Amino acid sequence: MKIGILGGGQLGRMLIQSALKYDDEFYTLDPASDAPCHNISYFTQGNFNDYETVLNFGKNKDVVTIEIEHVNADALAELEKQGVKVVPNANIIKTIQQKILQKEFYKAHDIPSPEFQVVWNSDEKIIMPLPFVQKMNTGGYDGKGVQVIKTEEDYQHLWTEASVIESLVDIEKELSVIVARNEKGETNIFPVTEMVADPKLNLLDFNVCPVLLTEDVQNQIDSITEKFLAAVNSPGLFAIELFLDKEGKVWVNETAPRLHNSGHQSQEGNTNSQFEQMYRVVKNLPLADTDAITYSGMLNLVGAEGYAGKVVYEGMEDVLKLPETYIHLYGKTETKPGRKMGHINVLADSREELMEKLVQVKGMVRVISE
Repeated sequence: MKIGILGGGQLGRMLIQSALKYDDEFYTLDPASDAPCHNISYFTQGNFNDYETVLNFGKNKDVVTIEIEHVNADALAELEKQGVKVVPNANIIKTIQQKILQKEFYKAHDIPSPEFQVVWNSDEKIIMPLPFVQKMNTGGYDGKGVQVIKTEEDYQHLWTEASVIESLVDIEKELSVIVARNEKGETNIFPVTEMVADPKLNLLDFNVCPVLLTEDVQNQIDSITEKFLAAVNSPGLFAIELFLDKEGKVWVNETAPRLHNSGHQSQEGNTNSQFEQMYRVVKNLPLADTDAITYSGMLNLVGAEGYAGKVVYEGMEDVLKLPETYIHLYGKTETKPGRKMGHINVLADSREELMEKLVQVKGMVRVISE
């Protein structure tokens, strides 16, 4: 099959790397000439937000999928009309890429998500009590387009664009669950992972699996995934980001209609990875089993503060000496502060051992420049 991917970043790269054992042709579209997929696929440099560019890219493909949601969904809808399979479908991409529509989707399908108010412009009065979270309607990712407004003084920092104003959850843990559905309606769910964020960068720092959850919390998550898969009405792989609050209630933060950073540890930690699963979804094949093999975790490799330019990975040789430690680099030649350049997966026999190893590895390696 000719499989087209909108976006040529690391998620597309790892999907292709995983699928090279099968017989398909992969085509990618990305605005950056040196995108991570440029040298492992039939690569087109172009804007995946441009209607005509997406239409021309997709029209001779058997299936088109995404590795970033900020794409031209109208062009994908037209491709569907022309008989090209789009996974996930254009409608759910359009719903999820707009925070307002995404929140209304949860409300309509009784999926628990924090209370919210829609604000279309700066003239509208905000009735949500402080503190609250402001999420831009479009364009946000990796902590961008999200800010917490805590005090009256913070009102001066409010963005004027259309936004969701959301009540602030008193978070105990940030969790993620990756769900998959193929065209036949078969579904499969990865074990829940815990996301430990870097408070300064607002990026995922560690990812840990499996998570010790009470029966009640697991039941809440099972109910959320069941409702989501019933409502989504599309094949796809979706990462549902969750908050567990201090009262034991689970809330949906947001959903990504694609491969996700919170599933990277599945490459070595699960019987099959999120990338294998995504390939099977795109091809409408039987879904893979996803059981956790052991305790696994992931550490993001991000550009160190104060360094920009040709990338240098300091301490990598020492990391390579460690057992059950796996390096995944993204093929990005230029680093800058906070840029995701790769990740390292670690396996262990217990959560305690896993956290110790992740902290150890984090202290051993730095992403700097020449």
